[in-house]
Amino acid sequence: MMTLLKSGAAVAALLAGLAAVPSLAQEAAGGSITVTYKDDVATLDPAIGYDWQNFSMIKALFDGLMDYEPGTATLRPGLAESYTISPDGTVFTFKLRDGVKFHNGRVMTADDVKYSLDRVTNPKTQSPGAGFLGSIAGYDKVSAGETAELSGVKVVDPKTVEITLSRPDATFLQVMALNFSFIVPKEEVEKSGADFGRNPVGTGAFKLAEWTLGQRLVFEKNSDYYRSDAPKLDQINFEIGQEPIVSLLRVQQGEVDVPGDGIPPAKFREVMDNPEAKSHVVEGGQLHTGYITMNTTLAPFDDVKVRQAVNMAINKDRIVQIINGRAVPANQPLPPAMPGYVKDYQGYKYDVAAAKALLAEAGHADGFETELFVANTDPQPRIAQAIQQDLAAIGIKASLQSLAQANVIAAGGSKEGAPMVWSGGMGWIADFPDPSNFYGPILGCAGAIEGGWNWSWYCNKDIDARAAAADAIVDPAKADERFKLWGGIYTDIMKDAPWVPVFNEQRFTLRSPRMAGDDKLYIDPVATPMNYRYVTVNDVQ
Repeated sequence: MMTLLKSGAAVAALLAGLAAVPSLAQEAAGGSITVTYKDDVATLDPAIGYDWQNFSMIKALFDGLMDYEPGTATLRPGLAESYTISPDGTVFTFKLRDGVKFHNGRVMTADDVKYSLDRVTNPKTQSPGAGFLGSIAGYDKVSAGETAELSGVKVVDPKTVEITLSRPDATFLQVMALNFSFIVPKEEVEKSGADFGRNPVGTGAFKLAEWTLGQRLVFEKNSDYYRSDAPKLDQINFEIGQEPIVSLLRVQQGEVDVPGDGIPPAKFREVMDNPEAKSHVVEGGQLHTGYITMNTTLAPFDDVKVRQAVNMAINKDRIVQIINGRAVPANQPLPPAMPGYVKDYQGYKYDVAAAKALLAEAGHADGFETELFVANTDPQPRIAQAIQQDLAAIGIKASLQSLAQANVIAAGGSKEGAPMVWSGGMGWIADFPDPSNFYGPILGCAGAIEGGWNWSWYCNKDIDARAAAADAIVDPAKADERFKLWGGIYTDIMKDAPWVPVFNEQRFTLRSPRMAGDDKLYIDPVATPMNYRYVTVNDVQ
């Protein structure tokens, strides 16, 4: 599919829409940068990490068979030197690079590739990304706990891996560039056990030098990295426990290079209305949707009428105002820039009276009580309060559970953990530029597992089958047909209303004055908030 992203004005528009948080890039090497975050990192295990904060860090420490050209959505070989695809699109053969080493000094082999893919799909690992690998032959048996090895992954020789799919998959090479497919050394995982996420060992451009919980992480350059042109930086310092407003002041004073949590909403207008401050901001759209999930397995959200009523009750325009207009209201899971977005779809209109009537029809004329989970970083609690008020207007009393992001993720990933979740701060940003990416992990049956990301626990077998059929269309000439099928899938999902799509966010990233100059900043269309592998700052010593 990536060949479709290389030509024409449509490509330029798509890349603009795909932009996540910027990455810093230029040719000179050396130096270090400092990035701040309010909350500590949950894990650096590539099989587990799946929020925007640890996802980007993991990409600095590990590699996959495939990768992306820096600053683009163009796939390229990663740990694989080359690959071939069978005529029927079901067999992928990867030739590995010579001499790639893990941070512990051992040379990586095809056995490590097989081990890593087996590990991420094993239900004991509880990987939220296991479903991404669902097209590999033998996945169902591994997922069911019947076997520990994927029959479709075969070690041909130390440098060759053959992966057979149970069905053609138009997105498989993209999946091989995701962190869930990153390669880990078996001996280090077994040595650290459940603590591997605190003691990560990969092949990446950086290696973990220090992690003082609640205070700092330090990444140091991997001098044995297989790409001679990366990394550019010698060191990345992550300071933990920094309130976003404090980080903003420190960035403006040149003490910090990037505030990882972004510009505090309360200070957004102040920054953007100041010409000097605004000159240090880089703006880009992104393939993002912020949404409310309703646990479809828990009463009363197991009733579609209740879920539809909630959709009608939310005043999305008011929520967009809360974040100073940094987004547009959403009416479907896909964001407008994504292929497959249905432009003429209207969704559920904001209509309090209609919502009350539908709730009464569902047997809840007097409403009910529930809980709404939300991350505790501004502006998420304020958005949750607005949602709470909207729900109260139709009789639903929702108590707010404002917790650290990791705790919200844990609650959403537990079947009995969270009736409702506001995903803000964790709203979906596409892992790769394809409409299927908004389905598998967050709306598909494969994602409705303990530790998964499908917090609505929505599983529609018929739609699962339609999704598989759409992804079996591998011919680039039929891309429009495939995108249309995906559009229909998402509008039909909205009939079941497991979500309330709230808004599609724009991204504004601030850099310190010492990093001024557009030549030192690019927008990375791949959904990594900060692709640190290619970060470099000429005048940072």
